[in-house]
Amino acid sequence: MSAQLIYDLAPLGSIIRYSDGAPRPPERHRRKLSAWENSNSGGRLIRKQAERRVGNTVSGASITLHAGDYGSAGVVVLRVHRTFSVDSSLTFVVTERPKVGSVQVLDRPGDDGELVYLASHRADAQEWLTRHGYPNAVLREISADEVAAAVVEGRTAA
Repeated sequence: MSAQLIYDLAPLGSIIRYSDGAPRPPERHRRKLSAWENSNSGGRLIRKQAERRVGNTVSGASITLHAGDYGSAGVVVLRVHRTFSVDSSLTFVVTERPKVGSVQVLDRPGDDGELVYLASHRADAQEWLTRHGYPNAVLREISADEVAAAVVEGRTAA
């Protein structure tokens, strides 16, 4: 799939893998392996941002993946996000979609909201919110109708 198809079809909370198609180098070639991993990895889809215009400047649509958190003793020191233009030449694959009944916790209302937590059910989402102060948070449940529409429209994960 292209990044544009991920933007159009994949729901927030999906696990996405991306690749440039190059074969993985051997472990002993650490620099080559590091460069390869930069273009061949994955993460959870947390944001879809539409095209924006500021004056004469146009910023194209993009998707953002949460690649991981780094820290110790339960304290996150660094949160890694990767943002890709919908024009990216990489190949993307949806490996997992959010389950029916799971609840997306978005940091703000509207189409520009960012997924901050994917809860297994509404009570879990509300409990998480009590510990993580997002005053404008929006809870959105993944419905069976949404999943059925994805199948009918040919949007199943491949």
